[in-house]
Parts: sequence; C-alpha cells; structure tokens
Amino acid sequence: MNRIEAWFVHISTILVGVTGAVYAVMRYLMEPVDTFSVVNHPWQPGVQYLHIMAAPFAVFAFGLIWKNHIYDHYRRGFTSGRRSGISLMLTMAPMVVSGYLIQVSVGESWRIVWIVVHCITSFLWITGYLVHQVTHLRKKGTLPIRKTPFSSVASTGIGPSDTR
Repeated sequence: MNRIEAWFVHISTILVGVTGAVYAVMRYLMEPVDTFSVVNHPWQPGVQYLHIMAAPFAVFAFGLIWKNHIYDHYRRGFTSGRRSGISLMLTMAPMVVSGYLIQVSVGESWRIVWIVVHCITSFLWITGYLVHQVTHLRKKGTLPIRKTPFSSVASTGIGPSDTR
C-alpha cells in the first residue's frame, strides 16, 4: 500500500469516525434547547450529512486496500496486526450494511435495530482501527513498548511478553 492510499484510508476513517461520534453525542446525549425543536443541536443535520457523505469514501478506501494490504499480508503470512485486521474485516460489513439500512428502513423497530447494530459495530471498528495502528507503530519502532509489571515474567513464558 503506498502512502497516498494509506493517507486516504486514515483521513476517510477519521472523518467518518469523528462525524459519527459527534452526531451520536448530539442525537442521543444532548437535550434540545427549544422544546419544539426536532434536533438537539443546530449543527446536528450538518454533521449527519457530513457523516453520510464521508462514509462512501471509507468504504472505497476499504476496497482500495483489499488487494495491496489485506490480501497481500494474508498471502505472505504476515502475523503482526492480524487479529486487529481480522476484527476490522469482520466489523466492516455489518457497519456498512446497517448504516445503509438505517437510511432506508421504514418500520421504527427495524430502524432502532439497525441503529444499535451500527453503533456497536462502529465502536468496534474504531477500536480495532486504533489497535491496528498501534500494533503497526510498535512493530515499526515509532511507538515504544511500555514496560508492564509482567515484564519480568516474560522470560518464563507464562505471562504477557513484550520482547520480540
């Protein structure tokens, strides 16, 4: 994966993640200032539109890195970041599908189901993405490995190990 592709993935993920988190806070955690208002914050519709407009770029970014990153690492047998990468793959489909179904579902009960699925899988996606990036940065050596109380147990093979 080249640097342009990597930055496209990072920027689209950040845009979708931030707009989604901000929209969720506005929609579900804020109270409207005016009792007759249909939105909880004046920026809520704009943030929702930004989220919906940025999401296809994130889906495109996922497709873009499929061959040059995901499949290539699998084929070569790379194990660093594999667990977080697999978690990203497993949460991507339900996150995207539920995001689409939120917009097209007619029944209120199904809409609530898709909102819950979307929020859960989105949280898992963002968490997995952060773990995946930390794993990459630690492997690359730009993010130091923090010593834990279990570091001395590493040589016994019993506890967690941060030696490579």
